[in-house]
Amino acid sequence: MTKKMQAVLTTTAGGPEVLELTDVPLPWPGRGEDVLVRLKACALNPADSFFRSFGPYIESDNPFILGHDGAGIIEDVGADVSDFAPGDEVCFCNGGLGETPGTYAEFAIVPQSQLARKSASVSFAEAAALPLVLITCWESLYERVDIQPQEFALIHGGAGGTGHMAVQLAALRGGHVAATVSSDEKAEFVRSLGVEKPIFYDREDFVDVARTWTADRGLDVALDNVGAVALQKTYRAMAPYGRIATLMGTPADDADETAYVNNLTIHNVMMLTPMVLKLHDRLAAQATIVDLGMKLLSEQKIKVHIADTFDLKDIRAAHERLDAGGAMGKIVINIGLK
Repeated sequence: MTKKMQAVLTTTAGGPEVLELTDVPLPWPGRGEDVLVRLKACALNPADSFFRSFGPYIESDNPFILGHDGAGIIEDVGADVSDFAPGDEVCFCNGGLGETPGTYAEFAIVPQSQLARKSASVSFAEAAALPLVLITCWESLYERVDIQPQEFALIHGGAGGTGHMAVQLAALRGGHVAATVSSDEKAEFVRSLGVEKPIFYDREDFVDVARTWTADRGLDVALDNVGAVALQKTYRAMAPYGRIATLMGTPADDADETAYVNNLTIHNVMMLTPMVLKLHDRLAAQATIVDLGMKLLSEQKIKVHIADTFDLKDIRAAHERLDAGGAMGKIVINIGLK
């Protein structure tokens, strides 16, 4: 008899109304290295809204279930699993692109190499909200632009899900951190996370502010989480040989060829690439990053701010909140929490 689970299907491309909570097959047992996780929470990311609006990235006959981030308790393990056992509390980033069902569900099937252990002091909601944003910011700031102590860094959208993690990692490395924000409340929020210079992008020219803040030296590092217009403008805020990580794709240089003349290095960062291209060594490396982040979280050296929590049955309302934007931190879905 085929096992069933409740999950949110994305029935067609469109708005939140295309999300449907229903029963779907649970394909367990899986492969020998797979682990069955009973989910307690999952987190929403802007990528979920993109894939809901435009359809799966990878075509498959499997049910299209959104969600990359999850946290829960291991229910069962495959024959080749040696690192985990039933009852272990874990979190991960896996699925949600179309081929592998995502985390808007009661269960997830995850290769053991992609799991990280949840610390006892960390809630399931925090653990679910951690993986994707941590991996994104870690790869951007530590592996790609390699921020150093005392360097000046600008994080765009500093109060958002990705931004609020980025400002913490930059400050933890010893950087001087500025962040663009849209309100006094968000300015206070990012200050509490280590930001020295909040910049109100809707009432200040962030280039002028950054130049003044660095005594006209310019920024060493920037993280673009906004898009082409902001990134092109950021070129003028950078010091010569500055390094930029962008999560939004690389636009052309500006009319003055500022990026070229100043020898700027621009890194594209798309943390879902290992999942899309099935780069198993990279997926395992990302799980190691989550393990490191979990340690920092349990030691209270970083925090995950939960902006809103919804039950799985209210997934459409959760996506309406996601689409509205402006949340400070992450939106989390309660799946099995009491």
